[in-house]
Amino acid sequence: MRLMQEEVIGYESEEETEMESSSSCGSIGELGFQENSMKVVVVGYALTSKKIKSFLQPKLEGLARNKGIFFVAIDQTRPLSDQGPFDIVLHKLSGKEWQQILEDYRLTHPEVTVLDPPGAIQNLYNRQSMLQDVADLDFSDAYGTVGVPKQLVIEKDPSSIPDAVKKAGLSLPLVAKPLVAKSHELSLAYDEYSLQKLEPPLVLQEFVNHGGVLFKVYIVGDAIKVVRRFSLPDVSKRELSRSFGVFRFPRVSSAAQSADDADLDPCIAELPPRALLERLARELRRRLGLHLFNLDMIREHGTRDRFYVIDINYFPGYGKMPEYEHIFTDFLLNLAKSKYKKRSANLP
Repeated sequence: MRLMQEEVIGYESEEETEMESSSSCGSIGELGFQENSMKVVVVGYALTSKKIKSFLQPKLEGLARNKGIFFVAIDQTRPLSDQGPFDIVLHKLSGKEWQQILEDYRLTHPEVTVLDPPGAIQNLYNRQSMLQDVADLDFSDAYGTVGVPKQLVIEKDPSSIPDAVKKAGLSLPLVAKPLVAKSHELSLAYDEYSLQKLEPPLVLQEFVNHGGVLFKVYIVGDAIKVVRRFSLPDVSKRELSRSFGVFRFPRVSSAAQSADDADLDPCIAELPPRALLERLARELRRRLGLHLFNLDMIREHGTRDRFYVIDINYFPGYGKMPEYEHIFTDFLLNLAKSKYKKRSANLP
């Protein structure tokens, strides 16, 4: 069975996470579920102003409130333990001090789910370690293979890049990305000489022709949502032989570049098989220790079942994901119900 456009893949097991919101809360009681009554789920959030604006949209807040979910802003000027009580803490802030605050909070408040563990998130902020779990999977089944393009980390000294590329056996053109994954900027280097114009620290990744389309695979706990986005166009051997220099791209994929309604070659537009995505997402959730992330995935042009993951993003722009309000609120409720059942089972 093929995963159709904008289809949500549902799962039936696993505890998962949630979202954020700026909220007006009235009286907030403790979490509890009974046969015909549901008390509130309190989600404390610590997000950047940009993330609050894109994520905490009125439709999300309204739907969440109707389902008994309240989002409460965390005051960073006060001790976290003095706030709440929370059932879930949702965050996307950087800095060692904040990481330590969260780690201490997790130790003293084991009953609260922190989405997601700070240490696990940090692995995605470094492009040297970001794709390692995908590479280690050596993923292959009846529906296809999933790997990562050959890549090389350059810490310093641009003049050494051409020799390092030769030794690593990488083929041009090469995609250059900042080593610290807090920017979506990238460059495409066409020739050996232009490699010296790049600015380390960075990751060099072999460019794989993929028909100019990538698949954004959004993962929210057990739910998966896939959308198509336009990407960099293919580079032919003839074009490669005639092109020189470094071309910079501030951002390759965005919601404004949706390819879902475009008239594409069916071989390029076909989404990755459902069964493949289910297994891949399940394995990566376990290995990464995360609930909220997305994959940038491509299919090698000319093949039907050879896929590559080229990027992983923690807590991506879910506001651009179709039906994200329903997916997130369902996810939060399922997580809260699962936690409540476990607590009840442990009562004398």
